[in-house]
Amino acid sequence: MDKSKIKKVVLAYSGGLDTSIIIPWLKENYNNCEVIAVSGDVGQGTELDGLEEKAIKTGASKLYIEDLKKEFVEDYIFPTMQAGAIYEGEYLLGTSFARPVIAKRIVEIALKEGADAICHGCTGKGNDQVRFELAIKAFAPHMAIIAPWREWSIKSREEEIDYAEAHNIPLRINRETNYSKDKNLWHLSHEGLDLEDPANEPQYSKPGFLEMCVSPEQAPDEPTYLTISFEKGIPVAIDGEKMGSVEIVEKLNELGGKNGIGLIDLVENRLVGMKSRGVYETPGGTILYHAHKVLETLCLDRDTQHYKELVANRFAELVYFGQWYSPLREALSAFVTETQKTVTGTVKLKLYKGNIINAGTVSEYSLYDPDIATFDEDHVYDQADANGFINLFGLPTRVRAMMKAKKG
Repeated sequence: MDKSKIKKVVLAYSGGLDTSIIIPWLKENYNNCEVIAVSGDVGQGTELDGLEEKAIKTGASKLYIEDLKKEFVEDYIFPTMQAGAIYEGEYLLGTSFARPVIAKRIVEIALKEGADAICHGCTGKGNDQVRFELAIKAFAPHMAIIAPWREWSIKSREEEIDYAEAHNIPLRINRETNYSKDKNLWHLSHEGLDLEDPANEPQYSKPGFLEMCVSPEQAPDEPTYLTISFEKGIPVAIDGEKMGSVEIVEKLNELGGKNGIGLIDLVENRLVGMKSRGVYETPGGTILYHAHKVLETLCLDRDTQHYKELVANRFAELVYFGQWYSPLREALSAFVTETQKTVTGTVKLKLYKGNIINAGTVSEYSLYDPDIATFDEDHVYDQADANGFINLFGLPTRVRAMMKAKKG
């Protein structure tokens, strides 16, 4: 990259530690270039307060704050939930699918502003650098990308704090509470400090650690009942009240959070090859995934349900690996959408001290027929038919056993 040609840079800006120091660093190392900051609002809440003033004071020429919450939920979260995609069986992909929607909007602004480069604050050890850059390449394949963590001499978050203090950049963290966190409408992740040792139990009861949930021990002694209504695999109402997509996630976060739902302590395999340990709070998402899966057990035939589980695993990898805009992800989404045509109905759940307990499911497309499944007398299923079925189904096993007996 010819630094002399970089006159205007669009920065993916969160106002956190990394991006706070990147603005002055860019101006120092890229010929005092103009820096335009862009923050994608995917539900960070109060983290966006005062961001414009901070960005301007640290050297940005302007700040865009883009409301992406509805697009995030409807175009990224819900399709992933419909797929049943969970990375390594536990991680509900909260950070993973937030990056493509943010990066897409950053590219749009960069092209509108005539920027020479896009900059992000992702580390060279993490997954996010891949997620951001693959999205940038999908929409602006010739755009230059600046990744300071792969260039500068700073080696740790401690040194980042030193740099911020030397440049009088205000921070919302201190050296003692310097967890690396990522928050959006779907989840909150925690990494670093004592969590870097998997032998350490997360301090769920420590004031200020959990933000979306309480620990199960602190949850109410009385359970919370709720009913979620789905249409074609999309949640549309809670307890019979129609809600928008963002409202549904927010309401389920509230209900799940107060009941200690959705806490995960996970050692995961990063795309770059190392293992990392994180604690995740995903209260509403955990409820939605559970309810959707319960409804599918009624509405999907066996072969589709089982094959969809294979698709879910690959779908989760694509999202985690930053390949949202890949042809394979789009093709798998087309398959998932087809499976959801009859996933309509209501699911009643009981939330109690970190547990989600099924309390009844109803669907007009239910494939469960009590007249066939009953243990009582019925007139629609001839149990003698099982003789021929088992003989044919077990024929390969029988033939192999006969061969082995013949061979001694």
